[in-house]
Amino acid sequence: MAVERTAVNPVTWSVPMGFNQGELVSRHTRTLYCSGQTATNDEGKPQHAGDMAAQLALSLDNLEAVLGEAGMSLENLVRLNVYTTDVDLLFEHYGVLASRLGAAGVAPTTTMLGVTRLAIPDLMVELEGTAVA
Repeated sequence: MAVERTAVNPVTWSVPMGFNQGELVSRHTRTLYCSGQTATNDEGKPQHAGDMAAQLALSLDNLEAVLGEAGMSLENLVRLNVYTTDVDLLFEHYGVLASRLGAAGVAPTTTMLGVTRLAIPDLMVELEGTAVA
């Protein structure tokens, strides 16, 4: 039985930006809660200091790796929390995120928060997700 996802958008301004206001999920049997994924290599060392686009892309790669290990992909993502040390800079590179989600055919509910810093000072973005299958 396939997961059923229904977009809930009492207002629609978010849809062109690539996310739904809500998403009703039914018929799922597994839920994966992903820790925040950042632009680190396999040894946990930060990569791409000062390059938001590259950090965002690597953070997405790392999120996809966690999803893949659980037999899922971005297609299963229903919630995405984005933490960044520079909201304005992130918006300049938002296409990196939007294009990957769009290619997967999903518009997960999303929250973006500006924070003073992340756990490792050189990191500029962290992605935390919830996926269902």
